[in-house]
Amino acid sequence: MTADRHGQRMSGTGAEALVHYEQALDDLLFFRPKVVESAQAVLASSPRSVMGQVLAAYLGVLATEEKDAAAARDAFDRFRSGLDEGVPTRRERMHLAAATAWLDGDLRGAGRILGELSIAYPHDALALFAGHQHDFLTGDAQRLRDRIGGALGAWHEDDRHHGPLLSMYAFGLEETGHYERAEEAGLAALAQHPQDVWGIHGVVHTYEMRGRFADGIRFLDARTDDWAAGTLLTVHNWWHYALYALETGDTGRVLEIYDSALHHDASAPVAMQLLDAAALLWRLHLAQDDQSARWARLADAWESRRDGAHYAFNDVHAVMAYVGAGRLAQAERLVRDRESWLAGAAPGVSNRAMTADIGLPVCRALIAYGQGDHGGAADLLLPLRHRLHHFGGSHAQRDAVQRTLVEAALRAGRTELARTLLSERIQLRPVCPYNWSAQARLEDRLGDPERAAHARERAAAQASGS
Repeated sequence: MTADRHGQRMSGTGAEALVHYEQALDDLLFFRPKVVESAQAVLASSPRSVMGQVLAAYLGVLATEEKDAAAARDAFDRFRSGLDEGVPTRRERMHLAAATAWLDGDLRGAGRILGELSIAYPHDALALFAGHQHDFLTGDAQRLRDRIGGALGAWHEDDRHHGPLLSMYAFGLEETGHYERAEEAGLAALAQHPQDVWGIHGVVHTYEMRGRFADGIRFLDARTDDWAAGTLLTVHNWWHYALYALETGDTGRVLEIYDSALHHDASAPVAMQLLDAAALLWRLHLAQDDQSARWARLADAWESRRDGAHYAFNDVHAVMAYVGAGRLAQAERLVRDRESWLAGAAPGVSNRAMTADIGLPVCRALIAYGQGDHGGAADLLLPLRHRLHHFGGSHAQRDAVQRTLVEAALRAGRTELARTLLSERIQLRPVCPYNWSAQARLEDRLGDPERAAHARERAAAQASGS
């Protein structure tokens, strides 16, 4: 029996497969597309490698692709049916249980097991990575932070994978509001590995949340060679760049990024990339910027996937695309499909609650907004605004839905609600051109031209970086 470089035993894994496994783990932590090839090489060399099979199972679920998850589950079930349960180590048995739970749709159970695994084996980088991504997909910001923070003390700073752990920790710190500490951790990770795109991702999130849009653009421009092509996070980091450009008022640059990086004829029809495209166009839609041709192509891409109920966060972004393209019938059909699925969904499937409690109400609100029923959209979104994290994503991603509530309140003439929502946003993020431009529109409705002019001045000054 072989052992990895931390002395953790690897059942059914030969020496050659171990080399491939270490390479695959490295590729995973640094978001290299070749991780799939490296993981396949493990099983080609040692088909009964327990950790190789576990890694393949995690790769099947991390991208939130329904078809990939189904294929991974079939392969994993075949492996487990022929497995002598006395062979795996305790650590491997915990991984097997976590992967099984996740493949069965029990995200909560998988996250709990992965947490126990990281306590017992803090050097297990795969458990930490899978757990970290799980916490992101379920919107659990505190665990996103503390799962990694609890393990970091066991790692030496000269370990090659200490940097990626700092990157994960940076994201967890940012999602829990520790922006300066998050930036510090992200930059420390990049000092170890400049091409650590998850570290770059963590830092750009801190700039987004603090309204440091010009700093964010400068940061990404200075590191273009490290993140802008050839990684699993390339499209998402371009999305962040586009958000910065949008706040500065440079719509031309936003659309240039959209067309060259987010969605074009050669784009892969994968959910993670399509939802970034939808979230960006939706912000333009809220600003009454007509992008009908782009919406039509994006809606076609979503429709071609023919997704079933798998991850409610994806469903919401598909509905954004349908509404943006004026295809309300498709949006309503997706809602009806999910309603039917809920009637028979097993209680242990985490997406059941995500869909019932958050996904479907948000989808219905988006449809109402597209129909011009702004009051109805506001009524649907208002009870959810403090619970949106339960269906996953980051603060920056979910802000598209929060802005929809603001716009619905404004357009429905619900001035008291709009005033409250904008006061909350401005107190939390005083540097944000969108907040001040929306405040100006509110003051116009309230008949206060002096306060409206002041808000517009604040928006313009922040957009210009002054």
